[in-house]
Amino acid sequence: MTGVQNCLDRVADVRISALTVLLRDGRKIGAPLDWFPRLKAAPMEARAAWEPAAAGHGIHWPLIDEDLSIDGLLKGASAA
Repeated sequence: MTGVQNCLDRVADVRISALTVLLRDGRKIGAPLDWFPRLKAAPMEARAAWEPAAAGHGIHWPLIDEDLSIDGLLKGASAA
């Protein structure tokens, strides 16, 4: 069952007004943009330029130099 769960916890899409992450299994994770100061301060174009990281278990914004893990978002962790 662990292999199945790991497959489902990968990023499918990211939308930012608040930070909303859509997982491949259909779940949505939401968090206030205030929790992520670099994302909040960045222009919309830089926020939109995200890419999957860690085989889809994380999100990387190369123009902002910000990385978030899906595990951290599921636990409700804000940026350090």
